Amino acid sequence: MSLPTYVPLEVVSERLPLIFPEGTPNRTYCIRDLAASAVFTALYIGAVEGSSRYLGPVHVYRMTEEQSVLANDADREAYASGVLKKGYHAAGTRWYADNTREPIRDETLRDGLVAVGAVLRREDLPTTSSAPRYALKADFAALFDPALSGPALEAAIAAFQTAHLSKSALARVSIMLSGAAGSAAGVLVTFPSKETRSLAPGPSSIITKAVVEDFASRFLESPAVLWLSESGNKVVQRDDKLAATIGLKIEADKNLPDLILVDLGPKDPLLVFVEVVATDGAITDRRRDAIFELTDAAGFPRSHVTFLTAYQDRGSAGFKKTVSALAWGSFAWFASEPENIVHLRDGATSATRLSDLV
Repeated sequence: MSLPTYVPLEVVSERLPLIFPEGTPNRTYCIRDLAASAVFTALYIGAVEGSSRYLGPVHVYRMTEEQSVLANDADREAYASGVLKKGYHAAGTRWYADNTREPIRDETLRDGLVAVGAVLRREDLPTTSSAPRYALKADFAALFDPALSGPALEAAIAAFQTAHLSKSALARVSIMLSGAAGSAAGVLVTFPSKETRSLAPGPSSIITKAVVEDFASRFLESPAVLWLSESGNKVVQRDDKLAATIGLKIEADKNLPDLILVDLGPKDPLLVFVEVVATDGAITDRRRDAIFELTDAAGFPRSHVTFLTAYQDRGSAGFKKTVSALAWGSFAWFASEPENIVHLRDGATSATRLSDLV
């Protein structure tokens, strides 16, 4: 089988961030220089699905600047086979040292490109075998065709993402892209009442939109928004009439969270105090207790109050930073996995066995 069209390293480096935009799992492993080097080398030696040619980390870390610009098939074939022989050295300055083998194999390939469906791995080789075992998926390799550009390239990338990224990963990408798209005009949120409000552009607004439009309809029987504020204490929505009806007086207070929802479906309304976390500001024990002081003063039973911290994704920096401080008894929800919810169950009041929870 003939080798693919020669693709310059620069083309690979430019396209990887387009194929794997913000929100892609382990994105760094998929778009960094080491990933571009691995994809370039796979194309260079023809390690593409269906070719019976395979890439090993050795092909990547023994590539040289001088070898990489030799575009004719004979030079490429000679490198592909020669690098596997003992004592072979390509002329010129090597890209990487031998100790780069593990990052190429474990991070760039296994946890990066293989995990997102861009690279396949031979499973018929013993784990101890040093034989090359990786190849680019055919539709992934096709994205680097220099003749592919403009709308055709965009369509091919979208088709690859649909075919190979998981549902959760696609949700992450969608959330991040919607945030980028709304960066100039702001983020339009539709409330349960069908009213709309425009929030300032940014990741917090994207998560807020997901809570109001998606979380509320999934997890509340008859949802309404009592309060919504943005950074700088800008009040976007405040429903004093509804709050008075259910017996809660809302006053601007430093302890109020970003969002207050109410479920009017149950016999006794349920208040849901929500903190939206892009970088910081989760429902901690201190925040929970401060809010309880407000609801206690209003005569609202604690059994009718709950707390939610909303994040973009389990892999987000905000979640990793705040997860250890989340209050017991509260909930965590991720916009990228909207059908799921995490309950940090407080066992102090109702100890139970694990078998009772499964």
